[in-house]
Amino acid sequence: MLKTAEDSLNLNQIVDPAVLRETLDAIATEHGGASLEARQAVLAEVKRVNAEGRETARTMLFDDGGGTACATRISHLQDVITSALYDYASIHVYRVENPSTSERMTVTAVGGYGRGTLAPGSDIDLLFVLPYKNTAWTEQVVEWILYILWDMGLKVGHATRNVDECIRLSRSDMTIRTAILEARFLCGERTLFANLADRYDNEVVEGTGPEFIAAKLAERDERHRKSGDTRYLVEPNVKEGKGGLRDLNTLFWIAKYFYDIRDTKELVGLGVLSKREFNLFVKAEDFLWAVRCHMHFLTGKSEERLSFDIQRDIASGLGYQDHPGLSAVERFMKHYFLVAKDVGDLTRIFCAGLEDQQAKQAPGLTGVITRFASRPRKIPGTLDFIEDKGRINIANADVFKNDPVNIIRLFHLADIRGLEFHPDALKRVTRSFRLINAELRENEEANRLFLSILTSRRQPAIILRRMNEAGVLGRFIPEFGKIVAMMQFNMYHHYTVDEHLIRTVAVLSSIDKGEEEREHPLANKLLPSIEEREALYVAVFLHDIAKGRPEDHSTAGAKVARKLCPRLGLTPNQTELVVWLISEHLTMSMVAQTRDLNDRKTITDFGEKVRTLERLKMLLVLSVCDIRAVGPGVWNGWKGQLLRTLYYETELMLSGGFSEVSRKQRTAHAREALGEALSGWSDKERAAYLKLHYEPYLLAVPLEEQLRHAEFIRETDKAGKRLATMVRTNAFHAITEITLLSPDHPRLLSIVTGACAAAGANIADAQVFTTSDGRALDTILINRELPDDADELRRGASIGRMIEDVLAGKTHMPEVIARKTGARRKPRPFIVKPQVTISNTLSNKFTVIEFECLDRTGLLSEVTSVLSDLSLDIASAHITTFGEKVVDTFYVRDLVGMKITSETRQLNIAARLKAVLAKEEDEVRDKMPSGMIAPQGSSRRGRTPA
Repeated sequence: MLKTAEDSLNLNQIVDPAVLRETLDAIATEHGGASLEARQAVLAEVKRVNAEGRETARTMLFDDGGGTACATRISHLQDVITSALYDYASIHVYRVENPSTSERMTVTAVGGYGRGTLAPGSDIDLLFVLPYKNTAWTEQVVEWILYILWDMGLKVGHATRNVDECIRLSRSDMTIRTAILEARFLCGERTLFANLADRYDNEVVEGTGPEFIAAKLAERDERHRKSGDTRYLVEPNVKEGKGGLRDLNTLFWIAKYFYDIRDTKELVGLGVLSKREFNLFVKAEDFLWAVRCHMHFLTGKSEERLSFDIQRDIASGLGYQDHPGLSAVERFMKHYFLVAKDVGDLTRIFCAGLEDQQAKQAPGLTGVITRFASRPRKIPGTLDFIEDKGRINIANADVFKNDPVNIIRLFHLADIRGLEFHPDALKRVTRSFRLINAELRENEEANRLFLSILTSRRQPAIILRRMNEAGVLGRFIPEFGKIVAMMQFNMYHHYTVDEHLIRTVAVLSSIDKGEEEREHPLANKLLPSIEEREALYVAVFLHDIAKGRPEDHSTAGAKVARKLCPRLGLTPNQTELVVWLISEHLTMSMVAQTRDLNDRKTITDFGEKVRTLERLKMLLVLSVCDIRAVGPGVWNGWKGQLLRTLYYETELMLSGGFSEVSRKQRTAHAREALGEALSGWSDKERAAYLKLHYEPYLLAVPLEEQLRHAEFIRETDKAGKRLATMVRTNAFHAITEITLLSPDHPRLLSIVTGACAAAGANIADAQVFTTSDGRALDTILINRELPDDADELRRGASIGRMIEDVLAGKTHMPEVIARKTGARRKPRPFIVKPQVTISNTLSNKFTVIEFECLDRTGLLSEVTSVLSDLSLDIASAHITTFGEKVVDTFYVRDLVGMKITSETRQLNIAARLKAVLAKEEDEVRDKMPSGMIAPQGSSRRGRTPA
């Protein structure tokens, strides 16, 4: 005996319609159908049935993994409950013995529910269809059903309309038209539903295909725009995001509207989809439904964003396991993005074909359809391709078979002629994947064309993205294929690895065309002087090519480049340059953000690694492109300033201008320049002030800043203040500077960073200087939060007052931080193993302590407090945050100005720091005394002039 679809879905295990109706009939018999007791009993029963049915659906989802099956089961459960409630209301509560023609209705499922699928947290969209106008009976029945559903805790979207209203509103409102397109009969008067369906087909759908298609495509584009216009966001929206379920819905809506079908499978018989494409549709839909149902079950609500918080649990629920180089959650997310890519391929090709077909029937349409108005014409210089209504197409079906290089040539011609792609050409590409083999990969012409695409002065990133979406890029360069759709489970990277690489090329191209002069002035200036432009583009494109491998991706990527570059036609010298750039692509940004750029050893070490000005230029540009392409908000002007400082210092060294003698000369010159700039001061005031500052201050701080500090110190002294703060905003650097003048003491930096944490300020860097009279002149750089300068200045002033209050003993630090952190927060899903590194080789004068761990409020304050407990003098601090991970570096000495050379003491420092780093996020140390003003003459650093 053949199993029916219902048997295979085990729908009776979810709920048996006959049993529910018998139970409700029994309630009506026992309590009287319309009584309050009966209503309460009915509500209790449908609540129980709903809860048990959903729990059964959840269990079956874990057992068989069927996403579409789960959504169908929950929809069936809702069908049975809604139908039973209608029967109960119409028979036992508001029974009419001889109903008039107006006392009829049909209860219809519309929208997603109309498709016969529901996620656990989905809205229940109901349309109560009436023959004519509303009557007392229809109002009472509808109200009774709705109130029961609401009392069950369900979210119900509903409308009550007669057939005429449904037709009239469908003509004017595309949302209503789409909802009724998917209308499905649930219960009530079946002939009324048939009447609605017939009139909808004849009076709404007939002759309006182009209008509907244009509206749905415009709606899709706007939805994509709102979600970032990429399917490769690492926290995607499973329902509304690009490549999500709504894209599949759009495909089905258009097909159903145009072809009058009831099931996607009918598209195969019509020749719209091949069997392979239909199977791809089914698999993608099933996977996305499985993910969405798991999300709703896990969160207990209609959660559509696949956030970091739940990705691990979803991966576990779907049975993913860790593999070398990729965790279970990263493997799950890679599968998700591959499915999203499949959805994009299906919707793009299908919708583009319909655009083309409809354009012939409705040439007056606007938007995506009207641009295809001209006839196909030859493309000069080739017999294999034609331009068809603004898109490149193949001249005949054997173009790729006759010459496989044409697969790459298709994209090359699209680039140089600025053409979009005809869906027929993309379909033929998909069916020619077997031609992208070892022979084509080694073909000299194919590689020349690809290198031309990559280094194009037009829009290389757009063509690379088209190649990637078409599946060509990962096949032509198999190493790239391994990182397609690969995500990294952290808050730092916003996109998948392949999307990041393509976006990096986009940034480089933008700088190359001179479009980034304001944002990246140095990179914009250097790029035209770089001789090996091709090598730079290849390095940018390949720098993360080895992500997801057990080996360090920079090292593994260099090996990939050494093999791949000769294939692309690069010379041995160019190949070695690309290999070096990839192996060191993180070095410049890490040195700039985590090292003291005023320490000569930092510059000499970096300079010895770079060796040539050409490599320095290229590494600077690569670093800028890499950081910019990580995601929105990652790049800021402060990072740009750090990179520029490192570049200029290293350039000076590589050109022979950096030496100890020149440093002393520069210090003397800086002191002289400061003295000349203090023109309004008396000779006595000027002489006294020039003795305050040591060499590091004079060399590190620009003259303009030195003058600001001079006036600040002068005014503070005149006012007789021991404590003072000064605030300045810098919109270009996206930084707000808070400068503090205070008596020096061991815990000063700890208090300052704690006050910033309590105020919710994210510290980007800290410049720490001591004056010769025992005071500290510290500048804390915090990330800007408010767009308006006046608002940001008020915010900075508020933080400054908090720092002063804590230092003066008016505010107790642990209490302030406790108020900020509040109640215990849910643990974040990220794991960062705490690490502490202590080195005496990174600086000639200081011991460098570097640690990394999971970021949390008050961490920096706790760490600096521990360093003070250990009698360490903090010379400079460099704070770097990569999403959820913090990498902080401290340059320290002991209180007599020596490096920490004792191995025992180093081990003790590391142990104390690891204990702090491993603490839970909302624990706050309570060791700092509230009044921290040190007596005159004390020093936390014991700094003496060099």
